[in-house]
This record gives sequence, C-alpha cells and structure tokens, in this order.
Amino acid sequence: MSQSNKPCGNYLEQHGITNVKSISRNLCTPALYEEIICRGEGHLSHQGPIVVSNSQYTGRSPNDRFIVKAGESADKIWWGTVNKPFDADKFDSLYNRMMAYLQNRDLFVQDCFAGADAEFRLPIRVITTQAWQSLFARNMLIKATESELENFAPGFTVIAAPDFKAIPELDGTNSEAGIIINFDRKIVLIAAAAYSGEIKKGVFSVLNYLLPQRGVLPMHCSANVGPDGDSAVFFGLSGTGKTTLSADASRQLIGDDEHGWSDKGVFNFEGGCYAKVINLSPEAEPEIFKCTRNFGTILENVGLDATTRFVDLDDASITENTRAAYPIQQIPNIVPESMAGNPKNIIMLTADAFGVMPPISKLTPEQAMYHFISGYTAKLAGTEKGVTEPQTTFSACFGSPFMPLHPSEYGNMLKEKIRKHEVSCWLVNTGWSGGPYGIGSRMKIKYTRAMLNAALEGKLDNVDYQQDPIFGLHIPQSCPNVPDEILNPRNTWEDKDAYDAKAIHLAKAFHANFVKFADGVTDDVKNAGPLAK
Repeated sequence: MSQSNKPCGNYLEQHGITNVKSISRNLCTPALYEEIICRGEGHLSHQGPIVVSNSQYTGRSPNDRFIVKAGESADKIWWGTVNKPFDADKFDSLYNRMMAYLQNRDLFVQDCFAGADAEFRLPIRVITTQAWQSLFARNMLIKATESELENFAPGFTVIAAPDFKAIPELDGTNSEAGIIINFDRKIVLIAAAAYSGEIKKGVFSVLNYLLPQRGVLPMHCSANVGPDGDSAVFFGLSGTGKTTLSADASRQLIGDDEHGWSDKGVFNFEGGCYAKVINLSPEAEPEIFKCTRNFGTILENVGLDATTRFVDLDDASITENTRAAYPIQQIPNIVPESMAGNPKNIIMLTADAFGVMPPISKLTPEQAMYHFISGYTAKLAGTEKGVTEPQTTFSACFGSPFMPLHPSEYGNMLKEKIRKHEVSCWLVNTGWSGGPYGIGSRMKIKYTRAMLNAALEGKLDNVDYQQDPIFGLHIPQSCPNVPDEILNPRNTWEDKDAYDAKAIHLAKAFHANFVKFADGVTDDVKNAGPLAK
C-alpha cells in the first residue's frame, strides 16, 4: 500500500534516498494499523490500541546520543558528557551507509510540524522503516493539512532505521546504536535504537537549539490554563507528579511535556502525549487510563495476553518504562489550539525523598533561575540496583539530556520573562514529610493539590512568609485546607537535629552541583541557592 501527496517522482531523492521498494507517505491511522499488523510489527489489542515491543531498547540511550561538530553550531553547543561531539566526516560516512541500507526497502513518511504556534513551528519529515514508528510520529507531532502538504518543505528530517546497526570501529559510535543530530545538514539519524522516544526527543533537542535564537524559551514542562485565561507551567522530572498535577478538571490542558514560551505566550510543541503507564489505574489517572483503551493509541512494551488480547498495565516483564502514545485530542478538557497567554504562575516540582524541602515555597526570580538550572529531585532506594538510600538527582533545566546550549542561556531567558511578565514562581515538594523515605511519609496528594490551587488562585499572595534558614526559601505560614504544621518541614520531624543535618547535607549537594554552571550566571543567581554551605 502506498500513498503520496506528490503526483510523481521520488521526492526522497533530496535526502539521498533512492531505489526504494515503496514509499508510504502520510498514511492515516487505520492504514498504518493494517501495515503494522500485516508486517508483523505489532498486535491489535482489546478495545483498539496497537501493542508493539522492542525489548532490546526499552528507553532512551543517552550514551549513544551525539551532535555533529560542524558549521555555526560548533561554537554554540555546550559540549560535554551530555552533548558529545561527533565528527562530520564520520557522520557523512554513516549517513551514506544508512542510505544504502534503505535501498529496496519499504519506507514510511510523515510530514508534520513541531510547534502549535504557526510563527515558530518547524516542518518535520520523519522517515522510518517501521510502520508503527510512522504512527508514533503521526500521533506525537502536529499533523499538516492537505493544503499544507501540497508544498511541504521539511526544515529538519528525522531518519529512523531500527534494524540498521552502526559499527563502532567504523562509525565512531559507542555501540550499534546511534542518535546523531546534524544541525548543519538539518538531519537526525537514529540507528538501531528502536525506542520511539528517540524520535520525540530528537525533535525536542532540535527545537531547544533553534528557538532560543528566535527569542522563544523551550521548556520541558506541562502547561494548563484556568477559566480566567491564566496559564501555568509545571516543571518536574519523572516521578514528581508533573503530568498528574497539571491534569486538573478545573483547568484546560495545553500539553503534558514540551512547550515554548514566546512574547505572545505558551504553546505546545506536540500534538500528542507519551505517557508512562506502568501500574496505571483508572482511579488515579482516569483520563490517561481511558487512552490505553482507545483506537489509535500505541502501547509500547506493555504486557499483552496472546489469547484474549487484553493488555496488562501492571506487567513489567519487558520494562518498567511502558508507554502509551496517543493524540492529545483523546484527552478531554484540552485547549484546542494548544496555545495560551503568558503564564501567571510557574511551578517547579521536586520529589524530595530526604524530607527536608518545604511542601510549597515562593521563589524570587533569581531563586527560580537557580532551581531551574539545578533541576533537583531524589532517586528512591530500590529503584535501581545498588541504590539503598535516597540519592540526589540534578538535571539542568529539568531536561539536561535535550538541551544543546549552556543551561544559563535557558535560565537567563526564564529570569527575563519572569520579570517582564511579573510571574509568580513556586517550588513544590511532592516528596516526603516527617522524615526521609523509610521513616516519614509521602506528602498527601490532597494537600499538594490544595497548595497548588491556593497558589494559582492568588490565595497565597497576602499571607505571611518565613525564610528558611538553610535553603533560603520563602515558606507561607498558612494555606487554605492545609494544616499549618506541615508547611515547615522541620516541624514535622521528631528529631530536629537529624533534620538539620539532613538539610545541610542536601544544601551542600546543591552547591556542589551548581559549580559547573557558575561561569554563566550572575552573582545574584549564584547567591540565590541554599544559605547553608
């Protein structure tokens, strides 16, 4: 089956792709379902989702991600362990080998956009050898209209070939996998790594490089808008509650993961959601749970009964990182245009397993930049082999693996926008209270929601605040529907000396982590971190 919006000719020749067996361009979801099933790439499950598995690559491969060091980007990229340089000649050689591999094969193409704001959107062409990855691109990016497809010209091209394996000795990769971004040639190559999140985050990385040059702050965040048009942005690493807390029945969802902030306001980069679904329940996440039962959804590495075709969201036999990819239109109560005005509030979420961070605190613009660049949360004991107690985790800008520029460039943009638009900033701890993990207890979701609602509704604007002597954070002394005693974490610990020791330990970790960013920030930001050193 083949579908094309071009009357004739191989329009992929511009990418060096020739002599292919067939080209299926912009197939609709039912047609892609047929291809996936006929090609044996996946199975139709009960109630309609398509289930695929890629047991070798069940998550991103950060050690296999590179950026080609060439052209004007060579002097702009923040090179290091995250943005590893790749030789331009090696890229050309690998690219040519991959193009040769694609000859006489079936290819699937999706022409889409990244960015809901037409002024800043980037045309993206995704070329894959797998029909299910073409459906993933169709779900996750913003579909072009028929008229837009007539003269579609990609601003960037993603070429994904999960069955093509790199040769480290020849290609300069670390393994058979390679996720390589070439800003000079406007190409993202994905070899061997079958995890579809590489496509999504490859595009995100491109936007994180291009958009700051146009005055747009790219953000790894969720966003929603209230009935009065007041938008809010939620930053947070995995496990902090970003998706859960931004999904509020009283507010409309703009998007759950990637956004841009221009002078006009906030806009979603994506047209879909890529939710983690392990142990998902209809009680805790009813909207996302329903999407795992919908036609058009891709369930990646989710357990499937071969006889009944029922899915098992509790099955972690392949991976804990099971995923569902679905169009955002499957979620009720969304902003149809995926855009809203400048945010009134910014929420930075952390799950502090040490139990020493306040459940909510107000940040100055300098503190907001400090904590944005820090990107703190805690890894729990038992989540990985060898982890026996909570460990600090810092991810710059709450998305370090996808940020090609120095974190201070994003941080300075954030601080400037906060000041310009008079945005209120909050640090919210969804982690532990009354002691660390294993002694204290997780902050009750009803209290976290009450604190968030109070902040978003302006009910914390005129209450008294007290500055924390260790972290320097401004803690409200009262909050509607929240017991006063839990607002200051020290009050919840029986052993005050133990609290002080643990808090100072975490404060020192903040300072040690921030050293590598110090050359890109002003003294007022350096001094906006914890007071204890």
